[in-house]
Amino acid sequence: MTVAIRPLVKETDVVLMGAGIMSATLGMILKELDPNITIQIFERADEAGTESSDVWNNAGTGHAAYCELNYTPQKADGSIDVTKAVKIAESYEVSKEFWAYLVQKNYLPNPSEFITAIPHLSFVWGKDNVDYLRKRYNEMQTSTMFKPMVYSEDRDQIMQWAPIVMKGRETSQPLAATRMTLGTDVNFGTLTRSMIDQLSKMPGVTIHYNVEALDLDPDGKGGWDVFVKNLLNDQKDKTNTKFVFIGAGGATLHLLKRAEIEERKGYGGFPVSGLWLKCLNKDLIKQHHAKVYGKASVGSPPMSVPHIDTRIINGKKELLFGPFAGFSTKFLKNGSLMDLPKSIGFDNAIPMIFAGIKNMPLTRYLIDQVRQTPEQRLASLMEYVPQTELKDWELKEAGQRVQVIKKDKKEGGVLEFGTEVVVAQDGTVAALLGASPGASTAAAVMMGLLSKCFKKQFHTEAWQNKLKEMAPSFGIALSQNEAQLQATRNRTNQLLEMDIKK
Repeated sequence: MTVAIRPLVKETDVVLMGAGIMSATLGMILKELDPNITIQIFERADEAGTESSDVWNNAGTGHAAYCELNYTPQKADGSIDVTKAVKIAESYEVSKEFWAYLVQKNYLPNPSEFITAIPHLSFVWGKDNVDYLRKRYNEMQTSTMFKPMVYSEDRDQIMQWAPIVMKGRETSQPLAATRMTLGTDVNFGTLTRSMIDQLSKMPGVTIHYNVEALDLDPDGKGGWDVFVKNLLNDQKDKTNTKFVFIGAGGATLHLLKRAEIEERKGYGGFPVSGLWLKCLNKDLIKQHHAKVYGKASVGSPPMSVPHIDTRIINGKKELLFGPFAGFSTKFLKNGSLMDLPKSIGFDNAIPMIFAGIKNMPLTRYLIDQVRQTPEQRLASLMEYVPQTELKDWELKEAGQRVQVIKKDKKEGGVLEFGTEVVVAQDGTVAALLGASPGASTAAAVMMGLLSKCFKKQFHTEAWQNKLKEMAPSFGIALSQNEAQLQATRNRTNQLLEMDIKK
């Protein structure tokens, strides 16, 4: 893809590093709040959304905590904690509201190009797991966010929900499933590129592809000098800005380390790569219409929770299983093998060592995953699709994730699973680290960022009114307001043309 070299704008209000879902979301929000704001976006690839946002590089689940069991951990006393699940579900409603707003404004294409209604199922087997899922369901029923969820231990019922998961399964095996028809499949690549394309048409926005952000230094006036390199001609240049958002996926950690802010200290990253099994059997693809999540193996990272997924990719129905975890020292799919070694410094070496010691099961798990044969992957698949063959599937590379490692007073260092926003005390720099549920909560996370980075404007009547227009439930606990939750879901489902089948 040939991309014209655009001249650097020497001074802008905002610089966004990376053209993924987070930068695209923040850019759109800021331009809607203040049409006069000037923005410059730097992307090292030749188009937007090619790393973690790309459709093949993530599960596309539209993480709403309906089926992801890692969001509802079992505590030592046996009870289930749904706190995180409720928060994620509320955040996803904000994202759907924001996308619906963009559709109304004709900023996004036909909704069917980026979002589809796909039921979300949790599926488990074995007495202990069935007990866990039953407890989880009962606890989730205490929140209005999950009232539409259905629980079943009836084999015939589950067969209707997910026939390929049930066919050939042992009849003596205890099993259970939950189902939410409100689940979605999201093409975050299309969504990202559509938002970036709209931004490129707006006055005051300049987008640079094949340009890599190298460094950022305080300019002594409360702003930042941002240093970049054009990868097409190796020319280096700099621009000045009042605010920098680092949303560069795995590359965010490197850039955060170069920012001279106290908050950057102590952060490290642990890269985890992924692989999918992509179905080639048209009959299997046709039979399955759900995202079915199971329980992760002991010691495995949350991104490796096994799931058999219906995907709608470029208008075509696909079926994926995985992801299988792998290890690479790259922080980006198209990164450098030196990414991990270069990320270790004086301020984060101790947290990374302690996190490594505490997470030896994860290390062993990754080693085992890397050494897996095709036959071993098939055996894992057959736990979810009992009647299938190796020839029905091909291996496809998924995305690269960097899990957050940070200082901890008690543990020395801990490995965090999820997303984390790091903000400078003066609000002039912000960075987003981590992985799932990232993209699905982008709108809520970026709107929340405004209160820290644009404090004065955030509290004005104009900004508050506009935020409510873009996402009516932002700042409201939908879990405590059933009427508003139902109204929100009805409205967004209609605007996003979601065909929710019972």
